[in-house]
Amino acid sequence: MLTVSQLCKSFAGRVLFDDAALQVNKGDRIALIGPNGTGKTTLFYILLGLEIPDKGEIVLQRGVVIGYLPQEIASPGNQTVIQIATSPIGDSAPDRDHSSGSEIHQIEVKAKRILHGLSFREADFDRPADSLSGGWIMRAYLARLLVAEPDLLLLDEPTNHLDLESLIWFQEYLRDYRGAILMISHDRSFINQLVEHVVEIDRQKLVRYRGSFDDFLVEKDARREQQLAAYRNQQREIKRLQTFIDRFGAKNTKASQAQSKRKQIERMDKLDAPTVPQARVSFRFPSPERSGLKVIELRDIWHAYGENVVYRGIDYTVERNQRTVFVGPNGAGKSTLLKLLGGVLPVQKGTRVPGLNACISYFSQHRVEMLGLDRSVFEEASETGMPEQSVRSVLAAFLFHGDDVFKPVRVLSGGEKSRLALAKLLLDRPNCLVMDEPTTHLDMASIEALIQALQRYEGTILFVSHDVYFIRSIATSVLHIRNGILKFYPGDYDYYLEKSAASEGTGLIAGEAHPKSERELRSDDREKKRLEAEERQARSRTKSALEKELSALEKRILQLEGRQKELVGMLEDQQAAGSAQRAVAINEELRATISELTSLSPEWDRLVDATQSL
Repeated sequence: MLTVSQLCKSFAGRVLFDDAALQVNKGDRIALIGPNGTGKTTLFYILLGLEIPDKGEIVLQRGVVIGYLPQEIASPGNQTVIQIATSPIGDSAPDRDHSSGSEIHQIEVKAKRILHGLSFREADFDRPADSLSGGWIMRAYLARLLVAEPDLLLLDEPTNHLDLESLIWFQEYLRDYRGAILMISHDRSFINQLVEHVVEIDRQKLVRYRGSFDDFLVEKDARREQQLAAYRNQQREIKRLQTFIDRFGAKNTKASQAQSKRKQIERMDKLDAPTVPQARVSFRFPSPERSGLKVIELRDIWHAYGENVVYRGIDYTVERNQRTVFVGPNGAGKSTLLKLLGGVLPVQKGTRVPGLNACISYFSQHRVEMLGLDRSVFEEASETGMPEQSVRSVLAAFLFHGDDVFKPVRVLSGGEKSRLALAKLLLDRPNCLVMDEPTTHLDMASIEALIQALQRYEGTILFVSHDVYFIRSIATSVLHIRNGILKFYPGDYDYYLEKSAASEGTGLIAGEAHPKSERELRSDDREKKRLEAEERQARSRTKSALEKELSALEKRILQLEGRQKELVGMLEDQQAAGSAQRAVAINEELRATISELTSLSPEWDRLVDATQSL
């Protein structure tokens, strides 16, 4: 269907591809991966003829139609949503001016079905697309591709603008898609559900792996170990041969042997050293000040956008150390609730009460809302008021090194803006994080670093995300929002799926309940509160015991580190004074001190992880 061979491409003096090759066959499901900046989108442009390669051949089978969904879309002009969804792409759909009425009707029926799946309402179909947000416009163009059914879909981050429910629909739709799919995505779960091959951009080549993303990780590690072993074996052989050459090359009796070994080295097909993993974002949230049990409380909150009333007198309380993901259809009010909780959206009616010592930081889905585009990276990060050295250290952890800190924010890529926003979040030292789609524009390595940091974070987390892998890694509770009704699930995402499916199986919609008497409701409420109180008390007792043990261990570690420093100084003094016997005794104690420190480190890690998991 599509063949790429001997592809070479440089951009701004940097080699992206060097003798790269790719084959896409009918029905293939391929994920194209690699860190931001390695050339994934550029490869799409080359396949589409929007970029000219420096060298190489792109062969597309005759009659094959390509459909492309970019990360950003141009203005839709004066088209309505349904007009976009039913418009042709290239030669993939008939010209409606020359089509029969029944054919046009079938296209519109299909388009409406797909638009519904992507969470559009009937009332949206005839709306001018330019009256919608960028995310909804992208959905309309995605619908257009699915209606046209091209032979090859090129999808560049297709899940960025989808809510969780439309993402699940889209994922199921692609399972049965008849054409081939080549996609760029940082959504690990989405890739695992769909692809059969992973193509990684590695050292300017396109390296293909069979299986899901998880399979790719396993095979990549195995390949690297094999490459490393082969490289080391060859280097040892070269060293052995070179040692003989250096030793006997000048001796008449051995000169011919030395020359033979020199030619042996020259004839070798030299192996390159396996690449060292690229620098990755690596950070850890500092221990925040402990908040009260109630972090934020909303009482009798009403909120509307014009005539669209989102909430009618809701109550919601966030408790310390909750890690809650907000789920529900797009337009249900997830982001609105996050903004109300984060204090970035004024309360129209009702009361918002921050808890004792609550320090709340809000991370916007739209990074531009949070950043001053005319300021430099350093100026933007310094807004937090932290000392310059702390700011520089945090920026370095997010891969802003050297002169990078003086770049204007406006020239940063989407991923760089996300990393800067995360750096600012870290510098705020919050004890409650309110995050709207925090993984958007982050590559997989950065998402993994964020997950690891959040898993160790000691505060409260409230977030919206469509990344199922991220949700499963972070959330310990779920808040379902639909039609202005909040339903709390005191378990992880799989618990929510199980309980909501059970509700739907008995004819209930998530967020609703069987009618109960006043007495039953009060009884249920008392029982729920009793169980929750017992659970909190048990967690509190366990955590107190662990914190006491951790405190004692840290005290011992500090003592040992102090003694180690003293002994090093004493050893230097004795060596300078020439007292060998005393130096030996000090050295023995120093070794014992270092040994104990080393043995205590795993126990400290265990206690920290155990404490933070409660």
